[in-house]
Amino acid sequence: MLSEKAKELENPSGPIHKEGGEGSLTIGQCPAACNVRCSATSHKKPCLFYCNYCCNKCLCVPSGTYGHKEECPCYNNWKTQEGGPKCP
Repeated sequence: MLSEKAKELENPSGPIHKEGGEGSLTIGQCPAACNVRCSATSHKKPCLFYCNYCCNKCLCVPSGTYGHKEECPCYNNWKTQEGGPKCP
C-alpha cells in the first residue's frame, strides 16, 4: 500500500510533480519522489543514492518507476564518464 506522499507523486496534478520538469521539486521533496522512482528495483540502495543525487541537482524526478526521463531533461542528459545514464 502506498503512503500519502507516494500517492501524491503518482498523481501529476498533486503538489509534488506540479508541471514536472526541472525545478518542479524542492530538495525536501526529493526523498519522497525517489522512494517512488526506486520502489520497483531490486537495487534499492544505489537507486536511491543516485536518484537523490540527481534530484538535488535537477530538482525533478521522472514520474513512475522506469522511463519518462523526457519529463526532466537535466536528469535525462546527465551521463557517466562511459556515456551511460547517471540518473535512474
